[in-house]
Amino acid sequence: MDKTEAAFMKEALSLACGNAQGERGGPFGAVVVKDGRIIGRGANEVTSANDPTAHAEVQAIRDACRSLGDFRLTGCDVYTSCEPCPMCLGALYWARVRAVYYALDRADAAAAGFDDSLIYEEIAKPLEERRLPMIRLEPDPSAANPFELWCQSTIKTEY
Repeated sequence: MDKTEAAFMKEALSLACGNAQGERGGPFGAVVVKDGRIIGRGANEVTSANDPTAHAEVQAIRDACRSLGDFRLTGCDVYTSCEPCPMCLGALYWARVRAVYYALDRADAAAAGFDDSLIYEEIAKPLEERRLPMIRLEPDPSAANPFELWCQSTIKTEY
């Protein structure tokens, strides 16, 4: 790890440690970096915001997107205190970041009470075998199809 990478990881870990000593949320922190500077920061705010999606990586993505005025983080790297959970990993792919650097891994998180192994296991199962019932309801035939409308739209922003 070079000095620049070490500095970015130190900032992510600092956010995580600050959160571990406060009441905002869990012990996780993340930063988004573009062109050698931090453009987004995030710390876990699940419990303080009453928002199960307010993980550090998601918060950092939101902050960086506001900074750039774009929903894509092309050319950006993310430094995070811990290996991203499945939700955050999905968000990182959707944001199209270039790379993710992490310090601690999912085993370290599990040892501290943040075990997401169930989610990884459930994702791998067929829909009908998951603990959370996934029930498809056919739409009313008279209802508009949002995907058809999207495909026909001349004002959409592709992503």
